[in-house]
Amino acid sequence: MKPTLIVIGADKGGVGKTTVARAMLNYFSDNNVLARAFDTEHPRGTLQRFHPDMTQVVDITQTQDQMRIIDTLNTAQVKVTVMDTRAGALTTSLKALREVGFLDAAKAGEFNFVLFHILGPSIASLAEIAETAPYVADANYFLVKNYVNDSTFFDWDPATTQAYFGKVKSSAEVTIPKLNAMAYEQVELAGVPFSTFIANKTGAGEPAQHSFTLRGYVRTWQNKNAEEFNRIRLLDLAAGRT
Repeated sequence: MKPTLIVIGADKGGVGKTTVARAMLNYFSDNNVLARAFDTEHPRGTLQRFHPDMTQVVDITQTQDQMRIIDTLNTAQVKVTVMDTRAGALTTSLKALREVGFLDAAKAGEFNFVLFHILGPSIASLAEIAETAPYVADANYFLVKNYVNDSTFFDWDPATTQAYFGKVKSSAEVTIPKLNAMAYEQVELAGVPFSTFIANKTGAGEPAQHSFTLRGYVRTWQNKNAEEFNRIRLLDLAAGRT
């Protein structure tokens, strides 16, 4: 199986990129796909708080940490790597991947490269697409609307879509639905993966006392995410079957 690197990020902060990374890691786990993760929110990583057993915190601007990610893609037993980029650092991360030769290697077929670009709720955020376009010609590129934090998006009329989305030939859209605010808050307080919260467990695997109602909201939300990931054939992408 060819190694796969999935990058999740944005050049705008506060768009919920780590929530998408958490949802994706849960999806892989639910489908018995082994994955590892790198959190570039150095030195204190949010993703690592929820998935400490599979997440390392790195500084993507440092050569040694770039080696921890890229040099181990081929040697690690786990072939699916998820990289949650630090807020506002998507372009910086993509530049680093280009400078170390990863993008050329992906173009040559040595690696699978998937990018989930989390968009902000204003039309101004679409300018980021032009910034990322030079890096994603050979990636499976997804533009993500994340409604989890009460975001409301402008209407993407045909002219707007053509002006921005047309810059990247391989782009496709993904929607992360709204999650009940109290349910989201309780998962944050619990500091556990979404699946662990649904199973009414603590991070140590002990029984918890999470609300049945709130667990139901999270379960429904996670099922909707799974439908989206199934629609875009994420499992096939991770396995290099597309």
